[in-house]
Amino acid sequence: MPLFRKPSLTIMLLTLLLLPLTALATTSKTSDVIDRAGTPKQHKDYDKYQNQRFNPLFDLGAWHGFLLPEQENNYAAFTGPMVIAEEYSLFIAEKLEKLTLTDLTNKQVLDFSQAKISRTAKPGELHQNFAFKQLTLELSLYFISHRTAIIETKITNHSNEKLALTLAWQGELLSQWDDKKTVKQALPQWQRSLTANANGLTFNFSEVRNTWNIMTSESAQYQISRSLATKTTIKQKQHSYQSTATINIAKNSSTSIFSTQSYFHNQSEADAEQAFIKAALEKPQAKILATKLRWQQYLRKAMDLGENSGKRSPAQNKVAIKAVETLNGNWRSPAGNLSHAGVTPSVTARWFNGFWAWDSWKHAYAMAHFNADVAKENIRAMFTYQIQADDALRPQDEGMVIDAIFYNKDQARGGDGGNWNERNTKPPLASWAVWEIYKATQDVSFIKEMLPKLQRYHQWWYRNRDHNQNGLVEYGATKHRYHNNAQGDISFKVRYVTPPNNAMPDSPDIDLSSCQSADENWYLCSGISLYQKIIASSDYDDIDIGAQHGAGWESGMDNAARFGFINAEQLSNYANKKYQGDINKARKDWQVMFYQNTNDAGDFLGFSINQESVELNTYLAHEKTLLANMAELLQQKELAKSYRQAAKVLAKRINKCFFDEASGFYYDRSFTATDMKSDKIDKNGCTGKLLTARGRGPEGWSPLWASIADVDKAERVKNVMLKSNEFNTTIPLGTAALSNPAYDADIYWRGRVWLDQVYFGLIALDNYGYHQEAKTLAEKLFNNAEGLNENGAIRENYNPETGAVQGATNFSWSAAHLLMLYREFLAE
Repeated sequence: MPLFRKPSLTIMLLTLLLLPLTALATTSKTSDVIDRAGTPKQHKDYDKYQNQRFNPLFDLGAWHGFLLPEQENNYAAFTGPMVIAEEYSLFIAEKLEKLTLTDLTNKQVLDFSQAKISRTAKPGELHQNFAFKQLTLELSLYFISHRTAIIETKITNHSNEKLALTLAWQGELLSQWDDKKTVKQALPQWQRSLTANANGLTFNFSEVRNTWNIMTSESAQYQISRSLATKTTIKQKQHSYQSTATINIAKNSSTSIFSTQSYFHNQSEADAEQAFIKAALEKPQAKILATKLRWQQYLRKAMDLGENSGKRSPAQNKVAIKAVETLNGNWRSPAGNLSHAGVTPSVTARWFNGFWAWDSWKHAYAMAHFNADVAKENIRAMFTYQIQADDALRPQDEGMVIDAIFYNKDQARGGDGGNWNERNTKPPLASWAVWEIYKATQDVSFIKEMLPKLQRYHQWWYRNRDHNQNGLVEYGATKHRYHNNAQGDISFKVRYVTPPNNAMPDSPDIDLSSCQSADENWYLCSGISLYQKIIASSDYDDIDIGAQHGAGWESGMDNAARFGFINAEQLSNYANKKYQGDINKARKDWQVMFYQNTNDAGDFLGFSINQESVELNTYLAHEKTLLANMAELLQQKELAKSYRQAAKVLAKRINKCFFDEASGFYYDRSFTATDMKSDKIDKNGCTGKLLTARGRGPEGWSPLWASIADVDKAERVKNVMLKSNEFNTTIPLGTAALSNPAYDADIYWRGRVWLDQVYFGLIALDNYGYHQEAKTLAEKLFNNAEGLNENGAIRENYNPETGAVQGATNFSWSAAHLLMLYREFLAE
């Protein structure tokens, strides 16, 4: 048990090494930028967006996190922990290691509420301090590995007499599952038990495979180890314990006791960590020093503490620190089928403990500048599951990067997970992220590793998502059990409150006999011919197409208006405005068609939606330029030349085919089978018509972001972006213009403000010289987003009209894009 009578060499070294952060501390508040306090009372305590209500500290890729106490009965404990049970974040305790101190000389239990108290959350650290006249208790928590956190319990004796103390630690697992059920009611087969040894104890969890709530192996466990021996009493029925020890502290001296807390998914993880835990408890200060230095480097690099350090406001610095904490907090180390480290969207949101492709590209782009190793690993994590030509399930998708990967694969891949997703990919921004990593690290070997994989992914788009092979690509959906039947025919469900009226003039005969009846007048159907007849008739009450969801997800803008998503009330309003209330005519403007894509041999590859998307083709044009840059770097000059020329050609086509002169904005183009005939293609090589009826969205400024928009067109787009009745709202640049028929301030991708689209929009304006206009919009974001300049968590999205928070808490890509704006935009 170490005694500290004077500053150690380690502490002196630490003080010197941490001095570079002093300049930041004088201009910005680095502590408590996120509210880390909380009192968990049940495993699942969700808000209306299905977020766990508190914001635990996670770090170093660990799968468990901690809170600061907010109530007196939890003082001298770090509340929680929250653990990620493979795919779901759950609080397992209100507190697991609450300390009680008894002064043996005075036979008095110290009342922490009577002390001078401070509780602080610093980047990568949690602290509690309780100052009495005779002693001070300091508790500090740090993560020291991808499975282990360490807690220093430092007690300083201020008296001139020896101090004898009994230390007692108590903890108990939660018995409540959620608002309605106890653990026993919700999971009657789930067994929990405790085992103890001289230096700690373990909470053991039995196997439970509840796909949508909790997943543990037969040897999942939570382990507490201490640097001194204790006597432990266990109450198995209450899932509780008490550990005690007695110590003596010399007059005017200090002593520190160390404990570690670790969460393991299985026994092999636990076995692998034991030697590390033993070494950490023997030399704890070295591990703590490493954590402090690590966080010093994160902030120095992320915040560019050099010539640009004085160009941002304290509030902006605070947001940047919060962004770094958020991204590192959502960093997960390899586990299960996640073979590389990566960053999840949100540890506190119910469904977001996996890696998504589009999210990963954004996370990696931002983290390249302060945590480059994790940025690279996040890219590798997604490309580990890039589809190969010999893939047993979907060889037709060779080159594709699947949408989402989790701890568990899905049933089709031999697992039992429900969140793994191969129904679609995500927009092609991987090269954008890889090139940014190179710019930040100058690591040519990473480019050499990634270029062939990026080329295969790029080629996949043109092979599997360009139905008419005209070089303008569509979003779509894979061959998948949720999109088609065993024969490859598109599957969908349609609702008729009254049967279809086949007697109407010019109405196609609709035979539902091949469909399966379901509840509430729904019919489960398949076949493109039947689908086309139903769409043509327009007299159904509702329709739901799996491939439409897949295509929306593939765009990343899941339920955007341009993909035909509009609710009944909005459609009725649209019909009244455009067609004198004729709902059938109105519905035709929002219907989507799908085409089966095949290879030269006629093999089914997947589906394309019947529209060529402006930002998808913009991303691909930009990617061609980036691939050219990579090829040049690797001395592949002919390849670089080819990509660069293709980028120029595609950029010209985007300006010719996707811009509407009447409204001054870029839109997607829809096309029919008739439109694909050669005599229907216009003089610019464009097919079909612009989807102006479905309103304006952020896809319209993507050509400006990629710097491929014609200058005159960019000015007109800028004018639309700055109109207060379009996109210039309280929080600007939402996912649908106020004028969009499907706009709603609280709909996911039809109104809410997503910070990636704000970033793309501000960079778009800046690229064309509209810096002051962009800066004004950026100030509106920073000033009006609820909680952003305070200690609220960074959110998934924000209400465009009020600035109110929406969606997931502690959201990584919002953090990533705030950090991008901080580095690329606010430094100017």
